[in-house]
Amino acid sequence: MYGLGRLVLILFAIGLLGVAGWQGATRWRPSVEKFPVQGIDVSEANGAVEWPVVAGGGADFAYATATHGRQRDSRFEENWHGIATAGLRRGAVHVWSLCLLGVDQANAFNTIVPRDTAALPVAIDVDYAPGCDARPDRAVLVREIAQAATMIEAHMGKPVLLRVSRDVEGDYDLASALPRTIWAAATFFPPDYATRPWRMWRASDMRRVDGIEGPVNWNVAAP
Repeated sequence: MYGLGRLVLILFAIGLLGVAGWQGATRWRPSVEKFPVQGIDVSEANGAVEWPVVAGGGADFAYATATHGRQRDSRFEENWHGIATAGLRRGAVHVWSLCLLGVDQANAFNTIVPRDTAALPVAIDVDYAPGCDARPDRAVLVREIAQAATMIEAHMGKPVLLRVSRDVEGDYDLASALPRTIWAAATFFPPDYATRPWRMWRASDMRRVDGIEGPVNWNVAAP
């Protein structure tokens, strides 16, 4: 019985350590001293956001997804206005579809997102997604993204960011082909997979912040 009781205590302690570790991970963010500019990116998947609360919790900026391929993000307008009202700098994201032409995606984005010269540069987010199995040749993908980027830049008045996943970058090496600022993603550890230095880093996809139900993406700008 003594041995069993001791085992239960050990397992209980391990469980407590696991809970503490998880809570620490969900509240972690890179050092503000090293990365003074930090913020979030959201989409309809994050639900309703209490933007004044988020602004009071240490975010300096926020990106809101505007379009997925040709589809409007259902919470874009709500987030776009909420970010500005809360006094945060705002930017818009277009989630790229490998199954659609670049011109169609750019037209959808430009129709939905108003020109705002004070806004942060638009981010084009390129990743593999469920429901689209297309894998175009590298030259085709580079051409399509370049065309869409040029159209969005003409509408918004500044160069876009290229947010590219590790998997896509490994397959297509977009950073070498598209001369745009790189936004890379790697939880907890600075990313090193792009062939050019990143200027934005999605440092966590599990951070919990007041004002948002569930985990949210937390990002930092290079110092």
